Amino acid sequence: MQPGPFQTYLVSQAVRHGWRRTLPAALAPLVSDAPIILVVVLVLSRVPRGLSEGLRCAGGAFLLVLAWRALGAWRRYRLPVEGAPAGSRSLLAGAAVNFLNPNPWLGWSLVMGPLLLGAWRASPGDGLALLAAFYGTMVAASAAIIAMFAATRSLGERIARALVGVSAAGLACFGCWQVWSGASALLG
Repeated sequence: MQPGPFQTYLVSQAVRHGWRRTLPAALAPLVSDAPIILVVVLVLSRVPRGLSEGLRCAGGAFLLVLAWRALGAWRRYRLPVEGAPAGSRSLLAGAAVNFLNPNPWLGWSLVMGPLLLGAWRASPGDGLALLAAFYGTMVAASAAIIAMFAATRSLGERIARALVGVSAAGLACFGCWQVWSGASALLG
């Protein structure tokens, strides 16, 4: 777990909508990483550089859309009352953020993919244990982030609104950086 677009998204949603509506998003890597793992493991040594850079640009554009929405929420922010869980919507939005983020693609290409292949070659049980430990840790850490930042809502409207603004700025920064770095690599 490292700070990145997905964690920034979780913070933004937890502050805006509370832990109940955001908690399903902690499971997003379980949905979004399956195709990433499949693609990366099947073509581990043949992934063209342009694919990760193009994905970085697309992910950056998507983060800029999320930042724009978060900025709008910051402008008209009122501390919301936690509503009914928005399960599938939160999960799908989180999965989209994670899928379009180049970090899982790069992580699976450079670190986790080779580890998984090595563990699987030793024993399929080892490969499954690696996946279970990795995703168990990731989901638990994401749930902790959601709970921690949702709890800031109890600090009052000003603090919660400020955190929404900070998360909007964070999403915008990550989005701009991803678009710039992806476009620079593609063009240069």
